[in-house]
Amino acid sequence: MEVRALCIRLLLTASMLLVAHVQRSYLQTSDVRIVPSRLQLFEYESVSFSCQGLNVSAGWRVRNIKNRTSCLMSTVTCTNNYTLVSDSGEYWCEAAGGERSNTVNITVTGGSVILESPVVPVMEGESVSLRCRTRKNVSDLTANFYKDGLLIGNSSTGNITIESVSRSDDGLYKCNIPGAGESPQSQLMVTGK
Repeated sequence: MEVRALCIRLLLTASMLLVAHVQRSYLQTSDVRIVPSRLQLFEYESVSFSCQGLNVSAGWRVRNIKNRTSCLMSTVTCTNNYTLVSDSGEYWCEAAGGERSNTVNITVTGGSVILESPVVPVMEGESVSLRCRTRKNVSDLTANFYKDGLLIGNSSTGNITIESVSRSDDGLYKCNIPGAGESPQSQLMVTGK
């Protein structure tokens, strides 16, 4: 009878340790975040990724939706120096054991206009700057800015600032430069304080 009770106690202890290990692994994984240097870029430009909150020696790597390894993490940052339109898509950090970070969507365009916007979620109350850019880096250009397909403003400098953002500013943004073209859309995420 005592042996049976001891076995049950050992089994319960082992189960609790296993659950604690799984919870700890999940928490560590949810703390890992992939941060790109930008969300939109022209073809043949470079983009860098950092996997924040990870132990690089644990064998993390940056992967994309096409199931290719972009680079193994020998340092905290990896760079793709020569992007192609086909490199567009979702990217994430992944451990050898299969744990994954959040995903980010990168757009590489062969077009002539991109929108530069924050690469990480912004907090409510912060100011956000958006920049409409052409391949030729013209300084005097008029740009129209859109959120979820609706015009929100224009600028003769190609820049616009949204003061004190709120959750209602969360959405898909793009810009248009008359005579040059339109950028792809990028998600602006706004989080609570």
